Amino acid sequence: MLANQVLTGNILVVDDSADNRFLVQTTLECGGYGVALAKDGKIALEKINQFPPDLILLDVMMPEMDGYEVTRRIRQNVDLSYIPILLITADERSSVVKGLDIGADDFIRKPVDVDELLARVRSLLRLKHSIDERDRVVRQQEDFVMRLTHDLRTPLVAADRMLGLFHQEALGALSEDMSEAVDSMVKSNSNLLQMVNTLLEVYRHDAGSKTLTFVPCNLREIVDEVIHELLPLATERGLTLIAEMDQSETAKSGNQPITATVMGDRMELRRVLTNLVGNAIKFTDTGWVKVRLVEPLAINPATNSNPTIPSVMLEVSDSGTGVALEDQPTLFERFRQGNHKRSGSGLGLYLSRRIIESHQGNIQLESESGKGSAFTIYLPAIAQ
Repeated sequence: MLANQVLTGNILVVDDSADNRFLVQTTLECGGYGVALAKDGKIALEKINQFPPDLILLDVMMPEMDGYEVTRRIRQNVDLSYIPILLITADERSSVVKGLDIGADDFIRKPVDVDELLARVRSLLRLKHSIDERDRVVRQQEDFVMRLTHDLRTPLVAADRMLGLFHQEALGALSEDMSEAVDSMVKSNSNLLQMVNTLLEVYRHDAGSKTLTFVPCNLREIVDEVIHELLPLATERGLTLIAEMDQSETAKSGNQPITATVMGDRMELRRVLTNLVGNAIKFTDTGWVKVRLVEPLAINPATNSNPTIPSVMLEVSDSGTGVALEDQPTLFERFRQGNHKRSGSGLGLYLSRRIIESHQGNIQLESESGKGSAFTIYLPAIAQ
């Protein structure tokens, strides 16, 4: 259906020759297309930023800024949605390979055959339409999931509160069987509520609607809070939960003031650490879970870079089952659960990565199946 469909659209024609602009404009307008004109690359970029067209016909050989450079700048602009680019040239030396490699979609040489030009325009507009339609469907799906997740959260919260009252016997004494049943319901509802909350946060981040509040955050305090909160769970499983606070050798030798303070959203950083420690406890049957904070590092081992601002390292390790080698490359992707029988929704690590990256940091994994795992986070430190 789409292959035979004639699509209209707004086309920007960029050429330093007035005669060429007039010829192409006349051809396109006779084909039913809206046409805007630009005589050089600078004007073209201004028009594209103000009123993005559906297609760009771009002359390669122009003074000051050629078509290759214009193409490169368009493709580097992350704020622009996809716009097909058709390069046009009269110079036999112009490189098709170079044009396609930097982001153009098609190439045509002058003198332009009218039928060929219109056919290429139709083809690229069909491509644009297909991509726009795909993106529209994806946005609708994400919006639907976000709205559905938000609506699901309300009754789950209400159920959690009501089950809490039953569990506390605020509405009357419970028999032993009823108490066990309520305990099971509380845990199940709590797990479901946590999954819904995580899913909602993931789609907020992906949709760009998540607002982060950056303030100075002391990671030592966050570690202490998470350890205190999850210690009963570790104790229940017979695990030792350890917290280590270290100063790097670089900091010691340079007499740097000790600081574990980063600029970040405190609630989101706490969410990441809670998820990592909770996972470590979940996948460890015997032994220990350790949270280690090292501050500050002059060099970030994850990127082998020497940043202006030192990095704080936060590591969560365990003596658990580890992560299978085949699962490691995709572990931080959405809905990648791994093959472990206790795997959850596959969203927690994806969300953790998104949060850390939004703080200009990075997270990495070292693990060997059967020998435990170590998740290491590097975040820019701020001076005290």
